Amino acid sequence: MYVGRIVAVGMSRSGAVAAMYRVSSRSFPNREARVADGVVSIMPKKGFEEDISKNPYIAYNCLRLTNEFAIATNGSHTDPVTEKIAMGIPPRDALASCLLAMDYEKDSLDTPRIAAVVSSAAEKGWLGIVRKDAISVLEIDLTPGNAWYVCTYERATPSKQHYIDKGFDASSPAEACSHVLGRGVFADFERPVTAAAALATQEGFAMAVETAG
Repeated sequence: MYVGRIVAVGMSRSGAVAAMYRVSSRSFPNREARVADGVVSIMPKKGFEEDISKNPYIAYNCLRLTNEFAIATNGSHTDPVTEKIAMGIPPRDALASCLLAMDYEKDSLDTPRIAAVVSSAAEKGWLGIVRKDAISVLEIDLTPGNAWYVCTYERATPSKQHYIDKGFDASSPAEACSHVLGRGVFADFERPVTAAAALATQEGFAMAVETAG
């Protein structure tokens, strides 16, 4: 099944919360996640820089941290969501206001904007999406061994009962990347390209990236 981009919030079996992002792509597979100055960005691989001229939505910051929160999204809304949360705005309100203001992407597929937030202090997660026909933001009480996700296509409605990976576990952000790229329920989703993840530790969130293949 092809579901496009994926954001997920979860908790490892040992109780560490995680935010994950995966790029799955049919049109622009030559991309990778890069870490610089505490921010993860999705960028074209070397030699494919001109892809940005074909679609301006394919390069963006996808993962950022602020205080006890990790924020993952599939577009340029990563930054305003992070900035609002840093100002003290609750994650639900930050997600709803940014998704509503920026709306779905105006590309040929009307690609939805999706977003995920986790709090290491509250052990909660939030999933949000704005589609051409709807907007939804959901707060989730995270529990060990479970990850909830929302995708740009097919599984495009946040739900506490559906779209759950009940076999999530990761002892490092690298393992969280590998999980969302091809383990558990995510193994059934086609065209993985690259992933980024943040996992809470005693020192704060740690981040990692991985490229498929």
